[in-house]
Amino acid sequence: MACDSSAALAPHRQLPVEQPRTERALGSHSPIGQVRAVISGAGGAERRCWSPWSTEPREAGVGRDERRGLLSDPYESFMHHHLQYYGYFRDEEKTAESSSLMLREHRPKSSDSLLEQESGGSNRHSLQDNKKLICSLMLKAALLKSKQLLFNHLDGPGVPRLREPRGLFAVPTSRGPLQAPRWPLECEVIKEQIQHIEWVPPEPEPFYQPTGNEPAPLIVGEEKGTVVYHIKPVAKGSYFTCSRVGGARGPITSPAISLEGPEDTTLLFESRFESGNLQKAVQVGPYEYELTLRMDLYTSKHTQWFYFQVRNTRKGITYRFSIVNLMKPKSLYSMGMKPLLYSQRDAQTHGVGWRREGGDIRYYRCSSEEGQAMYCLTWTVCFPHDHDTCYFAHFYPYTFSDLQRYLLAVASDPVRSQYCKLRVLCSSLAGNTVYLLTITSPSQNPTATATKKAVVLSARVHPGETNGSWVMRGFLDFILSDSPDAQLLRELFIFKVVPMLNPDGVIVGNYRCSLAGRDLNRSYQTVLKESFPCIWHTRRMIQRVLEEREVLLYCDFHGHSRKNNVFMYGCNNKSTPAQRLHERIFPLMLSKNAPDKFSFHSCKFKVQKSKEGTGRIVMWRMGIPNSYTMESTFSGSTLGRKSDSHFTSEDLKSLGYHICDTLLDFCDPDRSKFLQCLSELQELLQQQIHRKLKDLGRGQDSDGAWSDISLSDIESSTSGSNSSQSDGLPAHLLSVAEKFHQKKKRLRTRKERNELRQKYASSQGLTCQEKTPVAGERRLGSPTCRTHQPVSAAALCMEDSCGKQGKTAEAGLISDLQRREPNASQEEQRGSSVLAHSASTVGTSPCRYRAGARTPSPSQGSLLWRGLCGGAPSSPL
Repeated sequence: MACDSSAALAPHRQLPVEQPRTERALGSHSPIGQVRAVISGAGGAERRCWSPWSTEPREAGVGRDERRGLLSDPYESFMHHHLQYYGYFRDEEKTAESSSLMLREHRPKSSDSLLEQESGGSNRHSLQDNKKLICSLMLKAALLKSKQLLFNHLDGPGVPRLREPRGLFAVPTSRGPLQAPRWPLECEVIKEQIQHIEWVPPEPEPFYQPTGNEPAPLIVGEEKGTVVYHIKPVAKGSYFTCSRVGGARGPITSPAISLEGPEDTTLLFESRFESGNLQKAVQVGPYEYELTLRMDLYTSKHTQWFYFQVRNTRKGITYRFSIVNLMKPKSLYSMGMKPLLYSQRDAQTHGVGWRREGGDIRYYRCSSEEGQAMYCLTWTVCFPHDHDTCYFAHFYPYTFSDLQRYLLAVASDPVRSQYCKLRVLCSSLAGNTVYLLTITSPSQNPTATATKKAVVLSARVHPGETNGSWVMRGFLDFILSDSPDAQLLRELFIFKVVPMLNPDGVIVGNYRCSLAGRDLNRSYQTVLKESFPCIWHTRRMIQRVLEEREVLLYCDFHGHSRKNNVFMYGCNNKSTPAQRLHERIFPLMLSKNAPDKFSFHSCKFKVQKSKEGTGRIVMWRMGIPNSYTMESTFSGSTLGRKSDSHFTSEDLKSLGYHICDTLLDFCDPDRSKFLQCLSELQELLQQQIHRKLKDLGRGQDSDGAWSDISLSDIESSTSGSNSSQSDGLPAHLLSVAEKFHQKKKRLRTRKERNELRQKYASSQGLTCQEKTPVAGERRLGSPTCRTHQPVSAAALCMEDSCGKQGKTAEAGLISDLQRREPNASQEEQRGSSVLAHSASTVGTSPCRYRAGARTPSPSQGSLLWRGLCGGAPSSPL
């Protein structure tokens, strides 16, 4: 009787005809392949192929060579060797024994050997039952052999499916948890997940009004204070090596002191969570604390952003906090900005979130460390509750986990996910995902899709500038809504959005740099793909988009720490006169759509050499004329109805809506708004040119103004942060570069050489005077010795060697002229001997080499010989 394999699979739902490659690769000598040979045997003949589930002893003749011969299919033979290389089939005897034990546990004690059943007879039903058992064991063996097969018992017993690929597309899905942030091994991370509610204050939050009497506390330090919180800083000169979920290995240490009892009022600090960056807290008074921020990882600078937790608070007590290692000489705190406070109890009981708090705010210079000036921010605050957990922040935090939760909501929405495709752009240095969103209306017409223009937006290249994430959040909320304007924008454009360019820096709480220790917004020209993957892949993505279609606009969202309002930096268009001032139209339209937030007069369009590596300039040079950096203040507005009040997160989210609204105005087929803005810009530019001409003392003649004065001469430079110290190679390549760096000897300046010459002459009691040129004699431009005779430039180059070796300047001159004049006349050679004799008897002071002195010619050398020997220039020796 023939064995019907399909009948044996009936109780377990049939597998597909096309078997997975993993199963086909197992070979006929594997447990599955051997049992398959028995089941598929023809009726009427007994096929005794050894099986690990059989109770019969294995025949001695069936060896390794014979089993290898069973692989008649070349593909299976190849896959067998391939899988054997990766660890499969290396311990077949142990596999056979374990499989035999599995069979003995499952088969009835009264049953005979499965392979001894012959076709026909009364044992036909027993054969069918045993074949069911074999198929069940086959599936279990496949599960043990392959990690790519999963069995969902809810769909029925023994129904396999392939496991989803790991690490290829780590996008948030509703079926699984969020991707856990990866931290450098130097960072300790607490297990508590920090999450805040969103809340909009019902009333505007005004600026703090300085009185001029705010105290400026002297820095006490840990010598006279008590360290209540301290995290070990990263070693100087170290660089990023590897990362893992949860950061440092081993148990979490306790960086804070322990309370002595319930009456102890010492505050407990914590910052080992996403975006936190407090390094040390020193108690210098009963309710006064000095705080030190952790600098950007693997750097020795960039402190501005702060975010930390405070516990064990007391109500009705005025606390003073002083951050003592800020590095910017100017700050918005000097203009009325207040820190942000979050009370966990208020959030739970009243639904109140982040709010501006603080009094006696002062920003001042406090100390200097290693040539770097340090500035202090001090403020007072009263906590609303006893034994509360509160948080302080420079601005509204927006972490990597916040972004993932938002993207998960978008991906899980069946409507929004139709026109918002979430993909992985790349992985960061630490292995965190950089997400790319493609937003457009799906179209069945390829021609219509090909004609769409692209808009590229990005944020958080500087991790401490959380304003960019809130603007991006507002943009995404609107563009993914069911508003008619949003639907029209999706029909007109393809939006490429990178919501967080620097997830590593966001996670560890950096202000400006990535884990490479460099400012990514100065690295858009980089070719170091492995060191700056986020920037390299973003630029490459935009290059691919430019090859397919026109990019109408590029905008990178930032935050600004020294100016109020919102404004843009662009690039002057000098190459195309027909499009002159067109790059200023979009910012001007945006200022009209958001008059109480956006300031066009703060916009700059100058292309500076120091900013050549920024995204704005690199994209402009790639062919995107409307390329911008949008700067949002950390403080608030000085315009319109929001004047002298702080921005909330909702204010920044509204800017995202205004960007969408301005896009529609900018691309409106009715060009009346466009032409009106262009006319206003031309008039405004004429006024600026007239003021510039007046400052130069010229008449206000507008005829030649456009050609006489460049646009770059009218406006000042952009006021962005100076990141020149963060340019160059990443931190992990600096030590390698130093090995190949040939350090050049520093040349002394002319002033230094003159001072050394005078110092040496005065110590020898000698003076050097300038020789009056003799008629017919060419002056060599070199100083003279005390005998008023001209000296060769080579003789002046004796600042080190002459003094150390005991040679005089004249002896050096002899060797120099002999080396330079090998064919000199016999008369000059006789002069050499005379000069050598006089040099040995007469001591003269060696003079120092002066840069720029010329080497004398042979004729000048003859003249010098005669002058040094005391003869007249024209008299023979």
